[in-house]
Amino acid sequence: MKKASLALAVAAGTLGLTLGNVANAAFIEDSTAKLDLRNFYFDNDNRESQGDVGVANAHSGQVREWGQAFQLNLQSGFTEGTIGVGVDAIGLLGVRLDGGGRAGKVGQDRNPSALFPLESDGSARDEFSSLGLTGKIRFSKTVAHVGTLQPKLPVVTFNDGRLIPQTFEGAQITSNEIDNLTLIAGQLEHAKGRTSSNADSLAIAGAGAGADSNKFYYGGADYKINKDLLVQYYYGNLDDFYKQHFLGLTHTLALGAGSLKSDLRYFDTSSDGKNGSAAGRADGYLGSGYYGRNAAGNGITTGEVDNRTWSAFFTYSLEGHALSAGYQQVSGDSNFIQLNQGSIPGQGGSTTYLITDRQISNFGRAGERTWITQYGYDFGKIGVPGLTANVLYMKGDNIKSARGDLKEWERDLTISYVVQEGAAKGLGFAWRNASLRSEVANADADQNRLIVSYSIPLL
Repeated sequence: MKKASLALAVAAGTLGLTLGNVANAAFIEDSTAKLDLRNFYFDNDNRESQGDVGVANAHSGQVREWGQAFQLNLQSGFTEGTIGVGVDAIGLLGVRLDGGGRAGKVGQDRNPSALFPLESDGSARDEFSSLGLTGKIRFSKTVAHVGTLQPKLPVVTFNDGRLIPQTFEGAQITSNEIDNLTLIAGQLEHAKGRTSSNADSLAIAGAGAGADSNKFYYGGADYKINKDLLVQYYYGNLDDFYKQHFLGLTHTLALGAGSLKSDLRYFDTSSDGKNGSAAGRADGYLGSGYYGRNAAGNGITTGEVDNRTWSAFFTYSLEGHALSAGYQQVSGDSNFIQLNQGSIPGQGGSTTYLITDRQISNFGRAGERTWITQYGYDFGKIGVPGLTANVLYMKGDNIKSARGDLKEWERDLTISYVVQEGAAKGLGFAWRNASLRSEVANADADQNRLIVSYSIPLL
């Protein structure tokens, strides 16, 4: 049903069952509630370099905004008995404190706001909010959720990179009946973007207006062979857009006084339904990418999903130091594809499960090859617990375009501190600075994010 009416009905019914049975003490005793506060300042300066790969950058010009988020999370326990039921709720509120004036007023370019929905005149709204309810049922070691979901899986990951997080609507079953094996299956129908109060249909980057889907199927397995080795397989299918297979392996090896973690990933993504036909693509069921030149010698984008991406990422950790290096290869004619937020440009945002999905870009363009290095340090090792720093550099080349192969690089710096004791224990501060320089159209950017966060337990 539209706007998750089915999910709300299930959750309300579950709530009625549980509250109506006062003998189910576990439902109350195991319940938790907390209020998360996030104060977020966002400054993005798009340097607007020129290029041509058929993909426009969503952050055009300068965007400077400041907001306060409130996130209320309620999670009940389960009723007692063979079959336990419960209900969860998430309430989200974003309040504009300043800015938004550069985010597309009348007479200026209508650029999307980074933190808030836009009014009809293109200015940022003063506030926006949403409520999500989730009914849940537990049998043995299997749990089913229906309603608002925030999956964090290789084939679909909710985005939490702005003021409030993205949420999805659908159903998911998670089973741990077999030791060391987790099985997951689900279906998503709608999403609320990180700058939206509305539940919209689903699409991918590059899709035309009105081309969307309400059926994203996914499933997979995590198998822990031993305490140091995990293997994964997942499948995702957005009806009429794409099918995706994922294989992953993570391994931790004691090496000297430290440890070496290996993270290997492989994606195989192809067209599905309307995206696989010329008629369907003419109706807007398109993916982004570069597909060569036409007879006139101009760059063309057919829009059919065709992508294979693999990566290897290694991290050596020792006494507070963490040194990482990795490589990623994108093959095929389309960009790397995963679920995006609806068909409203700029109002959603997405997270892709790539080692290169970082602060500004994900380096997943057609043909792109990326080297990545990263260094992090935990200052707790020298007597300053709660203080951490991380610096990263990525360099990509071989990006397919009508002008030949293009290049880009990104540098990220993150410094964060969490108060460890006293009345302000748990209060967090973070500064995230990044620069992107790219030969791709309108992609150059300098960005700063200042975040203050605090969590208040209520139950």
